[in-house]
Amino acid sequence: MHFGLAKFSICFIYISLLFATSGCDVVFDAKTTDPSIIEDATLDTFTLIRKYGFPCEIHRVYTEDQYVLEMHRVPHGKLNNSASNRPVVFLQHGLLSSSAEFVLMSPDKGLAYLLAEAGYDVWMGNARGNTYSRRHATLKPTSSAFWNFSWHEIGYFDMPAMIDYVIKETGVQKVQYIGFSQGSTVFWVMTSTRPEYNDKISAMHALAPVAYLSNVRSPLIKALATFTNSLEIILKLIGANEILPHGELNKLAGEKLCLEEAETQVLCKNLLFLVCGFDAEQLNSTMLPVVLGHTPAGASTRQMIHFGQLYKSNQFANFNHGWLKNQIKYGTISPPLYNLSAITTPIFLHYSDNDWLTTPKDVDKLFTKLKTAVGKYKVPLKKFNHLDFVFANDANKLIYNRIINIMSHFR
Repeated sequence: MHFGLAKFSICFIYISLLFATSGCDVVFDAKTTDPSIIEDATLDTFTLIRKYGFPCEIHRVYTEDQYVLEMHRVPHGKLNNSASNRPVVFLQHGLLSSSAEFVLMSPDKGLAYLLAEAGYDVWMGNARGNTYSRRHATLKPTSSAFWNFSWHEIGYFDMPAMIDYVIKETGVQKVQYIGFSQGSTVFWVMTSTRPEYNDKISAMHALAPVAYLSNVRSPLIKALATFTNSLEIILKLIGANEILPHGELNKLAGEKLCLEEAETQVLCKNLLFLVCGFDAEQLNSTMLPVVLGHTPAGASTRQMIHFGQLYKSNQFANFNHGWLKNQIKYGTISPPLYNLSAITTPIFLHYSDNDWLTTPKDVDKLFTKLKTAVGKYKVPLKKFNHLDFVFANDANKLIYNRIINIMSHFR
């Protein structure tokens, strides 16, 4: 769940579900969830990776504006465990998520595990404000100043800091980049506003790429996006700088509501489908407690608002602060557009027909704006949706094997 308002709406409904089920017991049927699944829902990324026999390291880096970001590294595979001369790949998660999304599925399905076994040194970033990156040199998450950022700052400050750290730590000249949903958005920001970073990425692979959003199909998202400006005002009035940090909501979903034996699991599935597109075939219901035990992982309200602005404006532009603040900050009444023509990295776009958030029309528009877009690949499964790019049963066969094959040409 990664496009801002999408995740907000999912989690908003889950909060409603929480209230709807408070004061009554969750009903269970005869099925029983494997205790290992419930455990996975509660483990952090580092511990989860170690549980399945893969090496993992924790690295921390300071940004220019003094946020402290945590990265997770899988230096080699469990079976393919040679640690020498490995090419480096950097994975960036979507909004309200974390590095965990690449390792939540089993080792034969999770993208980070598959890349490690394919011979890569795998690094996973965590954007400011999520579960693993809630520190700053002087600010605390309890202050509104800590949350004064959108995904623009993540692209402008966080991504360069993490990319520079990885290159320095590994000694390579370039890394390959895989970004899912907002993980692609911040890449467009980094390489358009700081074009020198194009020279540090040998190839970029975008899963469900987000830049243009005017053709969003989810009725829930369209309804919420309509009230973007009002939502920002309301949230400011009530002091809601942060949206849905990791906590009791995850615990409730991971340990009760979304278990396979719980009658409420059908709500968990249908709420995801309502936002991202229906695909019951590719959804592993057994793993729902794990997914929702780790997500949401926290984000700033400005990240949500910024995505809503893209939907309303049909442009890929900087954050709109209002005409007066825009004049002060940008020197123009309207926020400037990102200069996508400044991006020179070879780019591969991967999308699907049934993605209600990143629609084919919006991907087509992005493709025409990126002068170094090498390919645009549609997943050959009609029902493949937004979340399937990271959680589908057959993601390996449908998309990951293809990406790993393309990556081999840039090693």
